[in-house]
Amino acid sequence: MLQLSPAVICALLLVASNVFMTFAWYAHLKNLSAQPWWIAALASWGIALAEYLLMVPANRIGFTTLSLPQLKILQEAITLAVFVPFAILYMNQPVKLDYLWAALCIMGAVYFVFRG
Repeated sequence: MLQLSPAVICALLLVASNVFMTFAWYAHLKNLSAQPWWIAALASWGIALAEYLLMVPANRIGFTTLSLPQLKILQEAITLAVFVPFAILYMNQPVKLDYLWAALCIMGAVYFVFRG
């Protein structure tokens, strides 16, 4: 049986968590724009519950082998990796070169926080 490290399990849970988080934060702009804000908030809270049910165990598992700054930077890198396809594919936003520059900045942060 394949044994995944706590850092890999953490990253996988954070990817799933970020998918829910991104939809909770932004999908209502497309799907519920004609509804009152409080309906969007209630729908987002429902989605965010799933996000928290993944994120909390992810951080607990990750914290067994990663430092707090490493967890935060990992989260930010995953957030960007999930958000860009969401923005382009789901929200129909144009592709921008700025996404590349932002990704490079985040990757620089990942390098500095994870280097030996």
